[in-house]
Amino acid sequence: MRTHFCGELNKSFLEKEVELCGWVNRRRDHGGVIFLDLRDKKGIAQVVINPDTEETFKLAESVRNEFVLKVTGKVIARASDMINKKIHTGEIEVLAGNIEILNTSKPIPFQLDSLDTSEEVRLKYRYLDLRRDEMQNRLRVRSKVTHYMRDFMDKHDFIDIETPFLTKATPEGARDYLVPSRTHEGSFFALPQSPQLFKQLLMVSGFERYYQIVKCFRDEDLRADRQPEFTQLDVETSFMSEVEITSLMEEMIRGLFNELLEVSLPKEFPSISYHEAMRLYGVDRPDLRIPLKMVDINEIMKDVEFKVFSGPANNKKERVAALKVPGGASLSRKQIDDYTKYVGIYGAKGLAYIKINEDGPSSPIIKFLGDEVTQKVIGQTQAETGDIIFFGAGKTNIVNEALGNLREKLARDLNLFDKEWAPVWVFDFPMFDVEDDGSLNAIHHPFTAPSGDIEDLLNNPENILSRAYDLVINGSEVGGGSIRIHKSDMQKTVLKLLGVDDDEARDKFGFLLDALEYGCPPHGGIAFGLDRLVMIICGADSIREVIAFPKTQTAACLLTDAPADIPKAQLRELKLKTIQ
Repeated sequence: MRTHFCGELNKSFLEKEVELCGWVNRRRDHGGVIFLDLRDKKGIAQVVINPDTEETFKLAESVRNEFVLKVTGKVIARASDMINKKIHTGEIEVLAGNIEILNTSKPIPFQLDSLDTSEEVRLKYRYLDLRRDEMQNRLRVRSKVTHYMRDFMDKHDFIDIETPFLTKATPEGARDYLVPSRTHEGSFFALPQSPQLFKQLLMVSGFERYYQIVKCFRDEDLRADRQPEFTQLDVETSFMSEVEITSLMEEMIRGLFNELLEVSLPKEFPSISYHEAMRLYGVDRPDLRIPLKMVDINEIMKDVEFKVFSGPANNKKERVAALKVPGGASLSRKQIDDYTKYVGIYGAKGLAYIKINEDGPSSPIIKFLGDEVTQKVIGQTQAETGDIIFFGAGKTNIVNEALGNLREKLARDLNLFDKEWAPVWVFDFPMFDVEDDGSLNAIHHPFTAPSGDIEDLLNNPENILSRAYDLVINGSEVGGGSIRIHKSDMQKTVLKLLGVDDDEARDKFGFLLDALEYGCPPHGGIAFGLDRLVMIICGADSIREVIAFPKTQTAACLLTDAPADIPKAQLRELKLKTIQ
């Protein structure tokens, strides 16, 4: 239907006849001459309709924004005072000889170039929202990312294998989406939270190098970087160590950033242990663009009379930490109050501080600490005139979460970033998380290999480390993986420590335990969150901005009104009944 795309025209096409198809981005009537900005996937071309083409001009008068047109005309040069240097086609325009209206459009519910449209409206009319240049560009970037990944994996001898969507429920840290079976009354499939067990079985099968760009499903509480259905690059390999796997994957990430953004990431990504990440940054996904670090001051605070600090300082499960903010002494009382409310979200009961002014330190807590302790804190944090020191005291996890997130908020508010990109590998995660009742939970998943043998695992489960690794970029975890358990006795031991007895293990994981006994090779892998990675590359604030048809934060689709009621006849067929 067309000879060219709107956005590809330039002065090299002068005097050529072209046929274009697209949407009317804007219509303008200037003194009897009508201008149409025609938009397609390549860009915009200005179309001019003169009144001397009587029939075409009359038709153009009826055209409105978002009409779909076919335009036949000749490419001519714009007048010198009408050149638009902001667009590729800014030096030319198309003098229309004929216009065909392929379809009309109702007035759209929001302007495509408006910055004030609510997300609710944008998601309800997503097919219109996706016409915006920003959304078009983001989805094109997403396509380039997946193309690059596939090409990289193919070049490194990985084979693309599909795994099932209808499978068995397995515990991987979130609730499963369940699918009732019509042919097996009372039984359910589960949509996979990841292809974890199937890709391990593929290693038993001898494929050695597998990958898949795959949908995964988790019925969990949502936030800006989560969706009930998401996409990941899933990778598994045999006979490779964690160092070999992470080296290969960072090669892929370096190439991806260079290809898409012309950004040169470090030749070797830095790494940090989980323990150090929590000690210095309070989170296991540290944003290394931010130069702020937390400092332990337990020893300084052990003997002070101020029990808010001395109590945690003398408790092995608690912590007193300080966070120096350069230039922070200029923060107003209101700003500090706002930050106090912010850390309260993470369980902190307050936010003590010391300002380092030109006439010396000032704070309501100095009278409780005394001058000597105050000077020790200033020395240990290396605070200088004009800085502020914030404090966290209490249970270690609360202090870490409160100050860790405050660190990131301060960096955003005060623009404290000292670099644009900061990848880092996090290693040496604990194998288990210990609940208050003494029970254990797997930090990653129950198929992650421990760093020791069975005897080490049984004698010291609370302190043993896992062979897991996460890739963090700019404070967001974009990939996570581990070396897997490849021996049946080790897998049974881990499951027992997690409270899964032999009968339950056989019921839930019998197929895996059996497979591990048939010559399973040492293996490991990683999965990259494609949505989150594209979000970071595009500079978007939410993964909903890089997914064509996302769900809301309540896991609903405003476009299709899903989830929806099911007819009673269909429920009866599935032997299901809803309870109000």
